[in-house]
Amino acid sequence: MPMKPAHENNFNAGNPKDGKHYWLSPKWLLNLVRHVIGDFFDPCPFPKPDGFDGLRDEWDGDAVYINPPFGSVIYPGTKKKIGMTAWVRRAIAEKKKGKDVIMVYPQHRWIHMLVEAGAEFISIGDVEWESTEDSEMAKSASSPTMAFVLRGKKKPSVAESIMCRWQLRNERQQIRNYLRAFGPR
Repeated sequence: MPMKPAHENNFNAGNPKDGKHYWLSPKWLLNLVRHVIGDFFDPCPFPKPDGFDGLRDEWDGDAVYINPPFGSVIYPGTKKKIGMTAWVRRAIAEKKKGKDVIMVYPQHRWIHMLVEAGAEFISIGDVEWESTEDSEMAKSASSPTMAFVLRGKKKPSVAESIMCRWQLRNERQQIRNYLRAFGPR
């Protein structure tokens, strides 16, 4: 399927229902962000200055607030599709430079329910699930898997949690190595 020109992307054309392009952060949210991280740089400003590219240009200051585009666009002059992953990668790079970063993005209600219930989130990566029919292992999910831990009474120490995560990663790697060496051919 051929790609649409940039001006025909839904993001650039606006919402099909009302034609609106931008949704600015409400003042109460900006006040909350300022309370948490102080003054901040906004790599997704409105109006956007001519020639400004929030993903490529320098992010000034010690704190950043990102209300990124909620969709994907074709980068001007290329066929490269840019979406949330690009913003997340840049936010992580800025965090590694020592900056505080707050990013907002809509999530499913059930994610909010888990957060409000105090769930711990553990990324367990690309899981090869076992088939019920023949025990064959295969990656069946389209995205990496996240474990959501809702604890009852006992809560392990941070050290126990870290050790458990390390052991899980180590066991997964050992299983992968075994399957590469002795698995089905």
